[in-house]
Order: sequence, then structure tokens, then C-alpha cells
Amino acid sequence: MTRFGDFQSLCANVPSYPWCNLFYAQLQKLSPASLQNANPEIDPVGVNIVCGIPRLGTSPGAGSLPNIANVIACALSIIFTVALIVFTERRKAAVGRVELRSFLILYLLTLPLQLIDTGSFLAQGSTALVVITAIHAASVAALFWSLLANALVATQIVEDGTVSSLIPFWGIAALIFAGTTYISVDTGLHITDVIGRSDPPEALRSIPLFILTSIWPAVCVILYFGIMAYIVLAVLNERRPMWFYILALILFVLSQLAWLLLGKVVCKGSGAKVDGSFIGTVLETAAVGVVWLSWRSITEESWDDDALYP
Repeated sequence: MTRFGDFQSLCANVPSYPWCNLFYAQLQKLSPASLQNANPEIDPVGVNIVCGIPRLGTSPGAGSLPNIANVIACALSIIFTVALIVFTERRKAAVGRVELRSFLILYLLTLPLQLIDTGSFLAQGSTALVVITAIHAASVAALFWSLLANALVATQIVEDGTVSSLIPFWGIAALIFAGTTYISVDTGLHITDVIGRSDPPEALRSIPLFILTSIWPAVCVILYFGIMAYIVLAVLNERRPMWFYILALILFVLSQLAWLLLGKVVCKGSGAKVDGSFIGTVLETAAVGVVWLSWRSITEESWDDDALYP
């Protein structure tokens, strides 16, 4: 029976689910017999996964990168996000410019980490993979705080771009990053029994990790869109920007569904050449792009036309 905080079902049925790297390493130490036909040199991302993409250069006759579709999706998303950061920087007078740029920088940080820890580049159970996955998890947790912080800044409870805004922004982000990194590394390397150990090991259970990588992002998204809906509809008395926020929310939900539901279907249909992770990445990046459009639409009066149209 699946309990709150169990990753066993996710790691067995969702290809390229990055947090499973931590539990593979944990099982190697605590219960190696639980890993069915384990071979860290060729095993894909997951734990006893139904369908997964083998590690780089290890699948018979493989001449291309594993999970190549998501590698390309991440690379294109990096280029797209850099462009958004540049466009954001050019809007010198726009409200919330610094905070939104910080959000985009954090999203940019997650992309190469995702590319590595879901790309089957490193052997399962290796310390390097555990550390990269832990940093990825910490970046994701901090990213969603930054999303929520952007909504709080939009209420003008503090002046955007000032010390009173940026110290709490980065201070809380740093605390979340540090805490999630510790929990993730402890889960993978089993440094202590206080947080990291799953009981029983086969359940792949970690309530703190589940909260930080699943519940916390969902809470931040709900609060962000609730706050922005209030600002747009009640404070600004606008309608058009709200459609952007609705579209961004839809894209984000679809991205999560693509990760969770399409992964196995695509993996089996492609003969374990690709999975649904690339669809999730594309939709997540599209959601970020629409969030940027939403921000632009409510700060149009401060648009510096000369910056973009010399």
C-alpha cells in the first residue's frame, strides 16, 4: 500500500524521474537485493523501472545519446530562457524586473542539471549523480519560492528591486536550497538515520523530499496564481493579462501530466529510445515563457520602446 511520501510507484512507472537517482543509491547501501537485475553501468533512471532509457553508450547498437529528445529540449530551453533574461534586463523601468530575472536565472540553473541527471550520462548509484540530483532538487525547491516571491513583490508590500525585497528573496531561497540539498544528499548517501533512510527501504520513502519536490511546488503555484488573479482582476481591473496566467497554469499542469502519465507510454512506443520527459520540458518552458508574457502585459506602461525598437 502506497503511503504519503513513498516514491516506489513513481520510480517504477515514471521514466526519467530524477529524484529516483537518490533512492537507487540508497538501496545499493541498505538493500541491494531489492534492485532487480541491477547493473549500475547500464541501468536507466528509476528503480526497477518498467521502461527506461539505458545509460550513455551501453544499449546494444546505440549510436546516439540516451534520452536525446530531452537533451535537445533542455538545450533549446536554455537558449530560450537566456533570451527571456536579456529581454527582461532591457525593461529597465518595469516593476518586478529584478525579481523576475532572478526567477528566470533559477529556472535556467535547473535545465543543465535536469539534462545531466535524467540523461543517463552517469552511472546509477554514483556519488556524482547523487550530488547533481540533490542540487537539482534544491534548485527546483528554490525556483518555486522565487515564483511565489514574484507574486508577493507584485502586491508592492515591499518596493521591488530594493534591499528590502532582495534580501528576503535570496535569503529564503538560500535556506530552502541548503535544506533541500542536505535532505537529498542524506537520502542518497545515507549519511544519517535522522532524515534520509526509507523504512522499509523498498518503499523508497522520504516525506521531507516528497514535500519539497511535489507538495511545495504545487502550493507555490496555487498561491502565485491566486495572488496574481487578485492583482489583475481586483487591483488593476484588467481582463486580458488574466488569460496569460490561465494559459501558463494550463501549460504547467500539462507538463506535469506529461512527466507522470506519458513517460511510460512514449518509452514503450519508441523501444526505450525516448520518453515523455521532453514533452514535459517543452511544456514547462512554454509555461515560463507565458509567465513572462503575463508580467510584460501588466507592466506595459513602463515598457521602454527605445530599448527594443531603436
